[in-house]
Amino acid sequence: MSAGLPLRAWQREAFEQYVRTQPADFLTVATPGAGKTTFALTIAADLLHRRIVERVVVVTPTEHLKTQWAQAAARSGIALEPTLNGALGARFDGYCVTYAGLATNPVGHRVRIERSRTFVILDEVHHAGDALSWGEAVLEACEPAIRRLSLTGTPFRSDDNPIPFVTYAPVGDGSISSVADYAYGYGEALKEGVVRPVLFMAYSGEMQWRTSAGDEVSARLGEPLTRDQTAQALRTALDPAGSWVPAVLEAAHKRLIEVRRDIHDAGGLVIASDQTSARAYAAVLKELTGQAPTLVLSDETGSSARIAEFAAGNDPWMVAVRMVSEGVDVPRLAVGVYATTIATPLFFAQAVGRFVRARRRGETASVFLPSVPGLLKLAADLEAERDHVIGRPVHDESDLFAAEEALIARANASEGASDELGNQYAAIGSEASFDRVVYDGDEFSPIDYEMVAGDSDELDFLGIPGLLERDQVAELLRGARNRKRAEAPARAEADVEYERRAELRRQLNSLVAAWHHRTGTPHGVTHNRLRQECGGPPAAQATTAQLQHRIDLLRDWALRASG
Repeated sequence: MSAGLPLRAWQREAFEQYVRTQPADFLTVATPGAGKTTFALTIAADLLHRRIVERVVVVTPTEHLKTQWAQAAARSGIALEPTLNGALGARFDGYCVTYAGLATNPVGHRVRIERSRTFVILDEVHHAGDALSWGEAVLEACEPAIRRLSLTGTPFRSDDNPIPFVTYAPVGDGSISSVADYAYGYGEALKEGVVRPVLFMAYSGEMQWRTSAGDEVSARLGEPLTRDQTAQALRTALDPAGSWVPAVLEAAHKRLIEVRRDIHDAGGLVIASDQTSARAYAAVLKELTGQAPTLVLSDETGSSARIAEFAAGNDPWMVAVRMVSEGVDVPRLAVGVYATTIATPLFFAQAVGRFVRARRRGETASVFLPSVPGLLKLAADLEAERDHVIGRPVHDESDLFAAEEALIARANASEGASDELGNQYAAIGSEASFDRVVYDGDEFSPIDYEMVAGDSDELDFLGIPGLLERDQVAELLRGARNRKRAEAPARAEADVEYERRAELRRQLNSLVAAWHHRTGTPHGVTHNRLRQECGGPPAAQATTAQLQHRIDLLRDWALRASG
């Protein structure tokens, strides 16, 4: 092996396996942040040094990643042209191209690859299945290469488009599954300190919206709802005009300030569903922090420069729609806000992967997200290793791996305003409240983290240092839960109170809905009138006594109206 960058244990093991087997095709599945780029360039440098290949071609999903690969290759002594236009200059060892660029002229790229002994690196190879034409283009253009290395850091697609140059094997239920030549999962990388652990901060709250029929609905985010109601509640929470987003952004900013006490250049990222929301979130952050965040809206040259500037700088926040969902290397990102309706395993893993790149031991990333069942399950299952399965039977429409081609396409390509619900609904208002922590595959209730923080006002979990080792954080959380159980007689009343409040909120919401159907009074108007007459905060923060008072008053109104 030629001299190059130092290798981590998994990179050296995978490299040695490659050298032993000398395969024409090699698939490496390694968690985001593990160092796939360094691994691939080590192989490329070795093959060039031993004159097995003469040229290197890197295929990437985005324009920004072409530049990033070229810069990384230069540090390994390999000259790659990131903006090929015409003949390749004599000083270059190869070039970078996007999957879309490859698809525009697959025959032309095939001719280039045929003329020299070529090593092709397919970065985030699952994108070769984004469209049938892309897969066909990759097959057409890259088939003459004498070596191909496929890389991916996220769960494979949930559709049935096969990935070129990937081996599939029967599973037993009639489906076939991709077979990795070398796999390095998030769980293993955590144990070895290669990546950061992630503390998921889930926020719930009361949501109000109007349906296409004109009915006003009030529900708590995360409570059992129909699929449509869950989607509408989530979209209401993410509406920039409501109170949920500003409250969560404020909590995330407080967390970032806490982290920056020890990691002075730590940064935060808000992932939005569309350009309109992204601009609105950026405006909220500017008002909150006094500083305009970096705003990344599209896959343009200017956006790449803004990402690079943010990565090298010290500014606290960046807001993006798509550009940083995958592959972009900004190691200083430590706090995230998942403010998008996209909830596929692929996109979620790509997004969370932006926060797991470790620079030193003891770092912990914090990701704030809506408290909805699908996202909470993805957060809890982050360490699960997944393959690309073709022909997998789907028995339930809520199956996370049901065909979601339209969602994936929108997550990875579209940045227009979200209109998935059309005119079927309109957000009225939202409130945010801290719901739970998801960490190390486990969930911790408000009472658990209140005990850790030692102060009921610290419900945003800022009392926990951001620099503990992974096992220490888990021990701290589970220790608090165990203390709560040991002190069950003393805590029983608090547990009962918590459950009683939740039940009273549900009861109040049902009565308000019934009052609406009887009188036509909007839900929000009724809630506001009850607060004016009874006093106290919004229902999400009200005590059991305050909630009961409002229930009794509303029932009194109903009796008087009937009399």
